[in-house]
Amino acid sequence: MVVLLKKKISLWLCLLFFSLSFPVSVWADGQPQVSAKSAVLMNADDGQILYAKNENDKRPMASTTKIMTALITLETAAVDNKIVTITDNMVRVEGSSMGLKPGNKLSLKSLAEGMLVVSGNDAANSAAIAISGSLDAFASLMNQRAQQLNMTDTHFVTPSGLDNADHYTTAKDLAKLAKAAMQNPDFAAIASKKSVSVEYVNPVQTIRFTNHNKLLTLYDGCIGVKTGFTKKSGRCLVSSAERNGIYLVAVTLDAPDDWNDHQKMLNYGFSQLSRYPVDDSSFISQIPVVGGTSNQVSVQGGLGRDLIVNAEELQNIKRTVELPAFFYAPVQEGQTLGIVRYTLNGETLATTEITASATVSTAVVRKNLFQIFLDWIKDLFI
Repeated sequence: MVVLLKKKISLWLCLLFFSLSFPVSVWADGQPQVSAKSAVLMNADDGQILYAKNENDKRPMASTTKIMTALITLETAAVDNKIVTITDNMVRVEGSSMGLKPGNKLSLKSLAEGMLVVSGNDAANSAAIAISGSLDAFASLMNQRAQQLNMTDTHFVTPSGLDNADHYTTAKDLAKLAKAAMQNPDFAAIASKKSVSVEYVNPVQTIRFTNHNKLLTLYDGCIGVKTGFTKKSGRCLVSSAERNGIYLVAVTLDAPDDWNDHQKMLNYGFSQLSRYPVDDSSFISQIPVVGGTSNQVSVQGGLGRDLIVNAEELQNIKRTVELPAFFYAPVQEGQTLGIVRYTLNGETLATTEITASATVSTAVVRKNLFQIFLDWIKDLFI
């Protein structure tokens, strides 16, 4: 009996030691545990990093490269959505394809659809050559755009993402890229579609493609973005999701269990953030006016852009009305007379304008005869 009791105590102590040494420290902060070698979760509203794992490690990115290629293609198409005649040189590329053939004709926007939805390397190469004349010239354009987005640890060589020792990014940089891309309405519209019908000019036809991004179906609120895979890079995934006005971007590089990784990360992000309404349209007040046809003017607040903040910060946000004690006439209807300021720990997060609801003109001053005489005397000695 005593021996059995000693064994039970020893087992209990071992279990206690193990639990204190490992799982508790890993899960204490409630952050997700992911299979990815590198990962980032970003608040797409302001770029705040909510979770990171080896976020600055340079790694191959596979077809998530096409986020940049498609963004540049769609920005170009917004100015001139020209029709591209596909050549043999454009489609001479290995890997995933949308089935383009020499002689096909389709628009730049249609090529962007092909590279985002079915990850067509042929579509990426075709757009790159059509825009810049060569793959090398387009790569230079990609790197210039990366610099504009402050992607300091990224270098592009190909528009498709095929392996190259000098073609790399980081999870953090890729999140910056996805944030910018999803702000482009055309890009966001394509990335969010579970399937897309691509229109060809020659031959005249419409081909329907299914999006490779299964997260669009697996996760409620998912609105993009792009998958990628090569043997060297492993599974790469960039996702974006929206719930209650909160937008998130998640990135994993070399993640064996990427679908689950992203669901964990996105769930964590939504649990950490809250939306704070910035709406002062119901604010109305009367402010004294000096020297006007009316001795007061009505003012009204305005509607601002909602704030996305950490949940625990909600109670610390301060709202302050900033208005002078009075105004001098004239006051014009719609004139900004003050602001409502929202601050957190002394930092301004947002402001809304307080404007005049009516016009108050300057009052006409009628002088008596004595005042006129004094003015005449004053003018004699000036």
